[in-house]
Amino acid sequence: MPKVLRIINRFNIGGPTYNATFLTKFISEDYETLLVGGLPEKDESDSLHILEDYGVKPLLITEMKRIPNFRSDREAYRKIKQIIQEFQPDIVHTHAAKAGALGRKAAKKCGVPVIVHTFHGHVFHSYFGKTKTWLYKLIERRLAKISTGIIAISPLQKEELSLVHGICKAEKIKVIPLGFDLMKFRENLSEKRSETRKKWHLNDEEVAVAIVGRLAPIKNHSLFLDVIELLAQKGTKARYFIVGDGQEKSSVEQRAKKLEETYGLKIELTSWIKDIATFNAGMDIICLSSDNEGTPVSLIEAQASGVPVISTDVGGVKDILEEGKTGFVVPKKDREAFAEKLQLLIGNKEIRHKMSQNGWNFVRDKFHYTTLVKNMEDYYMELIEKTRKNAK
Repeated sequence: MPKVLRIINRFNIGGPTYNATFLTKFISEDYETLLVGGLPEKDESDSLHILEDYGVKPLLITEMKRIPNFRSDREAYRKIKQIIQEFQPDIVHTHAAKAGALGRKAAKKCGVPVIVHTFHGHVFHSYFGKTKTWLYKLIERRLAKISTGIIAISPLQKEELSLVHGICKAEKIKVIPLGFDLMKFRENLSEKRSETRKKWHLNDEEVAVAIVGRLAPIKNHSLFLDVIELLAQKGTKARYFIVGDGQEKSSVEQRAKKLEETYGLKIELTSWIKDIATFNAGMDIICLSSDNEGTPVSLIEAQASGVPVISTDVGGVKDILEEGKTGFVVPKKDREAFAEKLQLLIGNKEIRHKMSQNGWNFVRDKFHYTTLVKNMEDYYMELIEKTRKNAK
């Protein structure tokens, strides 16, 4: 029975937590698996409740932090090596940058046969200056050399990693899309919609527009607020919801308050919402305004809920929605194009209804966790067989 040690940066709200949880919980009994990870930063909400919901009990490494720190990174590395020596995994599978760096180095040092890394996103543009970006690319190229396999979560990401940023050759990268427990977004939709609309005092005719994600610079909430202002100037009426927390919360709150006072708008900052399935059901449109993404979970969940989406053209967005059928993709940082599509959806109930019907059909099979687990099991066996042949 192959043993898999799965290592994740930190248990914060987002795709990596769901990915690691579902792979740990639903992988076949042919595998023994252990999940290890760090805790979220102070400005993030933890996602340990997600693991609890699925009965997954991880090992926590409190020293594994998002920001590089020699002392804490060294201690986290020591603990990972100790876990590897005790668990004796056949596969170490790391998720995201920090876990990828510490976990792969420790796995190599301990002689683990198969080392796999999943890029849930990357920091090769829009995060840092040229020098720091160059350094991160250099580190990832060296880590790729000690990896048995690399996983990209979309075809576009594979292209970026291999051809644009030169992290490794394309043949070393396997595309395995994320998977989610999507049925909860389909159950009792009408009841959930009524519950959310009642909670936020939304009448039947009001169009509710939401954005879901960390309040961080890379998510570019200022673009979303710019779009709200453009539509307010044109007299377009809607109710707006900003779901999430983070370092930009204060500035987002200040801007939202100013827009409310100037244009008589209603913009709700809700912080994180645990029951996002119920919340989504009450929305009419869900947006994403990021400058960089991997595979945005909020857009998949929105379509599963039957909610049309609008997103900037970043990361793997074009791989997770059908342009013009389940939503719209607009150029990054283009507030006029974003506003045009949002105004169209706000003003046209018939288009929203058609997109609502299309959304579930699109994401149902492509992004369900059963597909994710099957694809990953097949890839693990492929890498194990490859390693055995090379050892002969």
